[in-house]
Amino acid sequence: MIYTVTLNPSLDYIVEVKNLTLGATNRTSFEQMLPGGKGLNVSFVLKNLGVETTALGFLAGFVGEEIEKKVAETGVVAEFQKLEEGCSRINMKVRNVDGTEINGMGPEIPAAQIDNLLERMDSLQKEDILVLAGSIPASMPATIYSDIMRRLSGKAQAPLVVVDATKDLLRNVLQYHPILVKPNHHELGELFGVTITTREEAVPYAQKLQEQGARNVLVSMGGLGAVLVDETGGVYISEAPKGTVINSVGAGDSMVAGFLAGWLEKKNYEYAFHLGLAAGSASAFSENLATSEEVAKVYRTAFCK
Repeated sequence: MIYTVTLNPSLDYIVEVKNLTLGATNRTSFEQMLPGGKGLNVSFVLKNLGVETTALGFLAGFVGEEIEKKVAETGVVAEFQKLEEGCSRINMKVRNVDGTEINGMGPEIPAAQIDNLLERMDSLQKEDILVLAGSIPASMPATIYSDIMRRLSGKAQAPLVVVDATKDLLRNVLQYHPILVKPNHHELGELFGVTITTREEAVPYAQKLQEQGARNVLVSMGGLGAVLVDETGGVYISEAPKGTVINSVGAGDSMVAGFLAGWLEKKNYEYAFHLGLAAGSASAFSENLATSEEVAKVYRTAFCK
């Protein structure tokens, strides 16, 4: 079973605004409301790919009720903890204006609720995979991901852990040897104080993350493609599959889901890398997160030549 953790889920209000003008009244030409958060997106795509998954996280207020309703409609199994106070966040994403987003803060998470989540994760076994993804509410300690991994690492039957996070949230988990980390090239460059503009430039810095403890490093680079440095010493570099980008929201999360689905299917890192890239691209080419048919079509076109 793959468990995903979204500590700060959202209701994503996705809009298009033609000729956006600051300081003026703008009207939408397209609207869509979807449950969001990186962990949830991973679960949605895994579900589409036929992989069993359970989503964990916190919900609060009327927005939390709507998120829960929309997640249930997808068929994804979820075990949300309900907060008595506060309200889950709403994120506005202006999809036609260079990826412009306005993200909410999210509710305050009481320490007792955090403890409840940690106790739930204690039941995970070595055959399970735990995905820690995305930002955290300001009320949570910045060490929460490393705290989770430290706690799990003390178990004889600890699950494998995937981390998709930025800055110290990512840096602090490396000592606990996550099976996969997935920074994008901007985030990878930020960790080392450099600017990465090509796939080849990403490789040595991905290898540095390996040296610091990550088993596998998958670097997403948007239209430039992706890079994988695997734990056997393999290095895979690929351009992005060709297609028209419609909505890049969730593309990186889709890549994580595709990679995990591919790895579980064949235990082959090259195949997992290509399926991950196909899944990320298929979501970018779609109005919504990719279906299995869309992923298969991109995979066949890009990697079955």
